[in-house]
Amino acid sequence: MQFIKRFMIGVVLLYSSCQSEKRIDYTQLPDDQLRKVADSLAHAYIITDGHVDLPYRLKVKNFRLEKEFIGIPVQTTEGDFDYERAKKGGLDAPFMSIYIPSRYQQTGGAKALADSLIDMVRGIAAAHPDKFALANTPQDVEKNFSEGKISLPMGMENGAPIESVSDVKYFFDRGIRYVTLTHATDNKICDSSYDTTRTWNGLSAFGKDVVAEMNRVGMMIDISHISDSAAFQVLRLTKAPVIASHSSCRYFTPGFMRNMSDDILKKLGDNDGVIQINFGANFLDSVARKNDVLRDSLEKLLQSKGLTSKDPQAQPLIEQFGKQHKELFSDVEKVVDHIDHVIKIAGINNVGIGSDFDGVGDSLPLGLKDVSQYPNLVFALLKRGYSPEDIEKICYKNVWRVWNKVIEIAEK
Repeated sequence: MQFIKRFMIGVVLLYSSCQSEKRIDYTQLPDDQLRKVADSLAHAYIITDGHVDLPYRLKVKNFRLEKEFIGIPVQTTEGDFDYERAKKGGLDAPFMSIYIPSRYQQTGGAKALADSLIDMVRGIAAAHPDKFALANTPQDVEKNFSEGKISLPMGMENGAPIESVSDVKYFFDRGIRYVTLTHATDNKICDSSYDTTRTWNGLSAFGKDVVAEMNRVGMMIDISHISDSAAFQVLRLTKAPVIASHSSCRYFTPGFMRNMSDDILKKLGDNDGVIQINFGANFLDSVARKNDVLRDSLEKLLQSKGLTSKDPQAQPLIEQFGKQHKELFSDVEKVVDHIDHVIKIAGINNVGIGSDFDGVGDSLPLGLKDVSQYPNLVFALLKRGYSPEDIEKICYKNVWRVWNKVIEIAEK
């Protein structure tokens, strides 16, 4: 991996036409040259994304590990993720979201659904061993990266399948490396940011035991989706740094409690944790959150031409519509605004990428419509003055630090 990385960085330096030891001012490069640098960096560095909802998207599409379906994760016109687009964008380690809708907390069956989605991810890796591989540690990802494979680490969105403390170890053994403690409603573990019931005023007694057990086995704690009270309590109790796998900054979306407040960001920085920025319009821009009517207008425009938002022929129409209605989608620059804000409050070591691809529908920002477009984010970061070393931290090193520390603490 290190050889590949050094080679790709050499390509970056060649593109920038600079052979001296002086730091390059990338902001002064012409855009076409800077885009080549951005693309090289996106492929030189490991890119990890904290949250990609591929398994549940396939589940609702009745995906099965049979010949007529098995090619879908490699190449498809649907959704935001497949192998070919991921390779184009430089994505190396998308955390596959084992998503459990909140209704399973009432109906039962949460654990069975989790197991079925885990089986799906494992089956995809087994069916395409030249393209995908499972990963339980950062070192697994690095090995897969050196072999040209996309790693499929797994995180569970909603702790509802954890019915007893022993289930933490059960799911760890099945490959789950983080758990988002709840989702849209309060569960047995803690309160949700979307719920106003405040069943526990933070964590339940069971939830505190779950946090301790996650520390013990070496599983990352994800504070996305949970209430502020629950987040502060986790940050006080945990012995290890935590993540927010797919959240953004409340500073830009006042009143949207699902995003992280500045107070939580500060505590997250003190904890040495990482927030991974969500790309959904609702998370990025309070203005964009209010424009469902405009979004319906775009859908009708595309339908009138027999297109969907995923068709290549639709992209120029979407881009033009977005330019005419900037309040609709937000764009890649707003993602960088959120990164800027996290760094201002917490620091450069405390931010990463958690797109929520396949989870936020057609609300993705211009320039980040699917996994092929991470180089656009790298370009925007370079344009904003971020160094390649900063970008490497954002792409994966910050998350690796947390992941490795969680493992180290568990092994003590």
